Amino acid sequence: MSEPLPLEGLRVLDISSFIAAPVAAVVLADYGADVIKIEPPDGDPHRQNWKNAGYPRADVNFPWQLDGRLKRSLSLDLKNAEARSVLEKLIERADVMIVNFPPPARERLKLRWEDIEPINPRLVYCSLTGYGETGPDRDRPGFDITAYFGRSGILDAGRYEGAPPAISLPGQGDRATAMTLVAAILLGLRRRDQTGKGGWVGTSLYANGAWANGTTMAGAAIGARLPPRQPPDRPRNALTNLYATKDERWLQLLMVRDDRLWDKFCVAIGKPELATDARFTDREERKTRAQELHGVLAPIFASKTYDEWVTALSPTGIPFGVIGRVADVVDDEQARHAGIFADTTNPEVPRTINNPIRLGFAQPRVSGPPAAVGENNDEILRELGHSDAEIAALRKAGALG
Repeated sequence: MSEPLPLEGLRVLDISSFIAAPVAAVVLADYGADVIKIEPPDGDPHRQNWKNAGYPRADVNFPWQLDGRLKRSLSLDLKNAEARSVLEKLIERADVMIVNFPPPARERLKLRWEDIEPINPRLVYCSLTGYGETGPDRDRPGFDITAYFGRSGILDAGRYEGAPPAISLPGQGDRATAMTLVAAILLGLRRRDQTGKGGWVGTSLYANGAWANGTTMAGAAIGARLPPRQPPDRPRNALTNLYATKDERWLQLLMVRDDRLWDKFCVAIGKPELATDARFTDREERKTRAQELHGVLAPIFASKTYDEWVTALSPTGIPFGVIGRVADVVDDEQARHAGIFADTTNPEVPRTINNPIRLGFAQPRVSGPPAAVGENNDEILRELGHSDAEIAALRKAGALG
């Protein structure tokens, strides 16, 4: 008999919307958890995000395959008093509950940990906020671009001197934050194994952005000077810099140990005489004369294609890479080996992105088409012991979508 998936038998209530918190539930579902997504009658707003101008253009809802897969949908109007008994029955049976309503909404809906604990003290209750559970901005709605990237300083610290901040792409900070939620949930479950008690776990987009920006933030915390970033044509170090190639790719040179690799580098780029050039023989001189050295290297790199540079530099041990184009990753053989893509049984979206966790003893489940809003209403309610007449009454009362 094959080994069960590591989270098989785990019951999860996903009472969240948009990306970060629901994606945490996706990862749990990938590895076997039974995830029930509780969403309003009109569905999670993220179901419609694929139509937004900032998303890649397509005729199918590929983001929902990514972020809604492997969940059962219960359309329950939590503002309707008749829905409360259903919710509490679900909470009684659940192992994990994930919420991302702002604190005031949780208070109104009685979805705070202190509201839930008496119903199921063994529950691991996981909440996500934009900026934290307490403080002057606890009630402010947070999205990854405003809280993870904006407030944390990532967008400002990453911009080139004199240039405006760039804008992040859809969901980047959300997906990183989702993995923190997964870790927090697993820590909560481990504590329950030890003590029999559930409890609150959680994080914020703001905290995750600051953690991602940790090296720069840690320097700021002790008063370190934060120099502005220089563009590629004005580098502080020409040997850890970007260079355009003949085929309009960008090569990232990352030769941090040029004290050992300088001579080998000069030979590899076809300029052995550069190794004895008096301007650049000393490591500190190479930094002091970084813009001058850039002026020498830029036309050299521009004279060959990126693939030609791969051939020239790969045998040397000199660290380098390409600034990859998203479209190139789709057909990248290394992406296949890294398990980046996951096949589905949904003919509209036959391939999606795998979660980044790799296990030597288990593979994520293959997903089919995501559930429609309320698709599993009757099935879930019958599992809770509701009769057909009771289900009809809930529907008539407006508690079900």
